[in-house]
Amino acid sequence: MKTRLVALLWAVLLCGAVHAQTLFVHPWMQKRVAYLGDSITDPRNNGSKLKYWNFLHDWLGITPYVYAKSGRQWNDIPRQAGLLQQEHGDSVDAILIFMGTNDYNNGVPIGEWYEVKDEEVMYGHGHPKKLTPRKRRYLNMDGNTYRGRINIAIDKVKRMYPTKQIVLLTPIHRAGFYANEKNWQCTEDYTNSCGIYLDEYINSVKEAGNVWAVPVIDMNAVSGLYPMIDEHVQYFKNGDTDRLHPNDKGHERMARTLMYQLLALPCVF
Repeated sequence: MKTRLVALLWAVLLCGAVHAQTLFVHPWMQKRVAYLGDSITDPRNNGSKLKYWNFLHDWLGITPYVYAKSGRQWNDIPRQAGLLQQEHGDSVDAILIFMGTNDYNNGVPIGEWYEVKDEEVMYGHGHPKKLTPRKRRYLNMDGNTYRGRINIAIDKVKRMYPTKQIVLLTPIHRAGFYANEKNWQCTEDYTNSCGIYLDEYINSVKEAGNVWAVPVIDMNAVSGLYPMIDEHVQYFKNGDTDRLHPNDKGHERMARTLMYQLLALPCVF
């Protein structure tokens, strides 16, 4: 009798699990997603045959609109977003921006999020309103700084697509990239020409989430890709010359990570 009850209980649990699995639908399933960024996203980059967005297309049926271009920095995002709007208008559900590693490599100064000015504002609380001296901050729109470039880019994208989901991805870890004598990029444990480590560029993308009210997926942390050790060469194009660009296996790991991270975010509103 006890054995029959246990068997019956298992049957009920299994049926429930199957039913729940049948009902589950990924919130990004069959959606249209734009991908803006650099060579890691660019379909023309030969570091891999398949990119992370190819895998998301295969697994979730996401239609990819890809405008990323190799070598570009955050100041190219407005151009990429403009092409997206020109070719697809409002027919896109979400926009993913995966950018920053080239800003580090090119020594773009970090800069500040805001410029602060002394002003007066009409204020009254418990007394008649009157002009009161206060400090006021303005978003820094200096295109020669990293944070200024992010401000310019997100300001444009949010104004162009105010009802769409916009997600930022932090740059992943990077090691050596030695294409030729004129394109010789060192590992991330060195500062760039501004004396700044890659970490500060990554942290700025995370900070941008709070500055602009956009979700951030920290791919630098959650992707698991770490080309600084030989054991992770298997995820990159070439252990001797290119530990910057993930290969097919690296993109698959990024895609699987993204698939689960995106579960926590709505694609449409």
